[in-house]
Amino acid sequence: MSAAPSLLWFRQDLRLSDHPALAAALERHAAVIPVFVWAPEEEGPWPPGAASRWWLDASLARLQGDLEKRSSRLIVRRGPSAAALSRLAAETGASAVFWNRRYEPAATARDREVTRILGERGLAAESFNGSLLFEPGAILSGAGQPFRIFTAFWRACQNTPVAPRSKDAPARLPSPENWPPSLSLSDLGLQPAVDWAAGFRQVWQPGESGARRQLDRFLKNALADYPVNRDRPGLAGTSRLSPHLHFGEMSPGQVWRAVFERIEGPRDACQAYLRQIAWREFAYHLLVHHPESPAQPLRPEFARFPWRTDPPRFKAWKRGVTGYPLVDAGMRELWRTGWMHNRVRMVAASFLVKHLLIGWREGAAWFWDTLVDADLANNTLGWQWVAGCGADAAPYFRIFNPILQAEKFDPQRAYVRRWVDPQAGEAPPRPIVDHAEARARALVALESIKRR
Repeated sequence: MSAAPSLLWFRQDLRLSDHPALAAALERHAAVIPVFVWAPEEEGPWPPGAASRWWLDASLARLQGDLEKRSSRLIVRRGPSAAALSRLAAETGASAVFWNRRYEPAATARDREVTRILGERGLAAESFNGSLLFEPGAILSGAGQPFRIFTAFWRACQNTPVAPRSKDAPARLPSPENWPPSLSLSDLGLQPAVDWAAGFRQVWQPGESGARRQLDRFLKNALADYPVNRDRPGLAGTSRLSPHLHFGEMSPGQVWRAVFERIEGPRDACQAYLRQIAWREFAYHLLVHHPESPAQPLRPEFARFPWRTDPPRFKAWKRGVTGYPLVDAGMRELWRTGWMHNRVRMVAASFLVKHLLIGWREGAAWFWDTLVDADLANNTLGWQWVAGCGADAAPYFRIFNPILQAEKFDPQRAYVRRWVDPQAGEAPPRPIVDHAEARARALVALESIKRR
């Protein structure tokens, strides 16, 4: 008698190479039934935003095609996850479920419950690290405590070996004799009813093959000059791999090894880029050890910060009509493409929380809905860093001057010209706040929580 099939539960690991859960399922030498369960209600306060749903739909379609090339298919079901997996196991006679771990608070709680329920029903359930270089609990200080400063965390990462590569994508997946029924991707309603994503399709290629092409372009064309060009939004100086990494179309291990194995680049350029991969690791390190951080500042005194409610100015910021060209360029790039250059993200976020004194959680929620790379760990770290209330945060008195930032990092105005220079006859928006006055107001607000 052949071994019972295994269910391979895809989540944010939408690839077939360097996939530990898939490798474990194949080791059983039995049929593998890939499944995706749509259960946004299990994501707590952070179900996928509109831009993320667009990417997810496209990435799942690519995964379906990749599986079909290997004599397999993707079974699509709706949640709850435990019920969907249990039902699918009963339909197919599967005796085991494999998946790669997620680390967001709601996801880890859900996974514990899924493991419990599957175990009660006699199913083996096993998870793996398929999305990080290091398990969040593996990098600790000499005293066994979580890090709060990135430099010390990065030093520890450099002294810790990266896990070896898992297997390449198989040429064929063993299939069951009979496939169970499946929903179509269109049944999930991930695509927008109004086609606001036309600009997304012009600049992104979701899926594992798209991730490989993007990595190849970066290694060939941009890595050597990365330390200088990564802060220049008018140049193609960054990897733009963040959405591919978030959806697991490529593992950070694949990126890490490619930098060392496939490119003979300057050592300082390689280190500068790998440092950014380590920032992603640090974000998950913080999220796991501080699961309250998406809603609460890590520095408790910021709970008393006098944030303002200012709907007209918040709307102007979201629309990219603040009157500060670099901020407006970033916000319009975000709206058109679902992405924003990291330097500009810092400037735009700083403008919201320090020029307008609108809370970082408001900005984080907007980015969550509009970024194709919306990632709870990275989004939380970035906004708390800019606001000055997180781990390793910017000094409270650091208030980016958007005009000087544009002069320094977009000196030829290539970025601003692309996104905000007015059309013929169109007057540019006037600044909604004066920089000097806004800076003084922010410093007073920041001093007030220090005095308290």
